[in-house]
Amino acid sequence: MNAPAFSALLLRARLAVVARGPLLCGACVLLVAAAAAVAWLLPQAALQSKNHAVALGLARMPAPVDKPAPVIANENLALFYATLGEKRYAEQQVKTLFGIAAKSGLSLSQGDYKGGFDRNARLHTYQVTLPVKGSYNAIWKFTMLSLRAIPFASLDEISFKRDSIGEPALEARVRMTFYLADQPGVAQ
Repeated sequence: MNAPAFSALLLRARLAVVARGPLLCGACVLLVAAAAAVAWLLPQAALQSKNHAVALGLARMPAPVDKPAPVIANENLALFYATLGEKRYAEQQVKTLFGIAAKSGLSLSQGDYKGGFDRNARLHTYQVTLPVKGSYNAIWKFTMLSLRAIPFASLDEISFKRDSIGEPALEARVRMTFYLADQPGVAQ
């Protein structure tokens, strides 16, 4: 565009502003600016919604999980035998049970004790049957504390008996088995 054509265009714009008034021309300029802004923002909004959809898709996907190393059966067996208690300390574990019962507020009567040997697992078992008397909560507290204190013990049976409905104390029979080895960590 050359200079005389540009000056002619500028003159026409001035005459249009004077003829139509500055307020209407200002409104037209604002309308053109708004249309340009909308034309620029629409693709940006579409891009933003696309990015948001991609982010939501990634958020819904489960996090990648590292595959654990395969466990070898011999390692599991070694861990099992390492967890067993020692046969020579079986009576010590019974003393532990009596101590936990006293802490739990239970009265223990004379128990029944029976030793054995499991040929398939190649380990010794020591079965303890204890008649206990106390509240329901105290009996459960005793069993849970016993299992925490003696990791190689299992709770085989627990049975409750109440003489009358109004009696707060009940009698229970708790049978636990200790799994023992001659030497810890060594298969028989």
